[in-house]
Amino acid sequence: QVQLVESGGGLVQAGGSLRLSCAASGRTFRPYTMGWFRQAPGKEREFVAAIAWSGDWTHYADSVKGRFTISRDNAKNTVYLQMDSLKPEDTANYYCAGDKQAGVVYVARVYDYWGQGTQVTVSS
Repeated sequence: QVQLVESGGGLVQAGGSLRLSCAASGRTFRPYTMGWFRQAPGKEREFVAAIAWSGDWTHYADSVKGRFTISRDNAKNTVYLQMDSLKPEDTANYYCAGDKQAGVVYVARVYDYWGQGTQVTVSS
């Protein structure tokens, strides 16, 4: 059984930084893609960033490009999301997800595994 556990969320002032972590466990965990999504109250879950487990590529939503960086440590089965220059509109619950196949990275429904989420709140 695969489990994804996010950590690193919290309250930060606008312009500040946070680093989210997503630790994966499970002997059968062999994702093709790892992604980060976020969901604010009353809004749909939206794509933030994705990375190939091989490290060959990354993708970012336009809203975070240049401010967020996704990375992974295969030895630790962990994916990170470094978030800099945070804005109040980045406030949301952030979810880590894993896709076993090469699906469309910005579409939430293609992902097979999901974490429980970690809250990020950016004050103005």
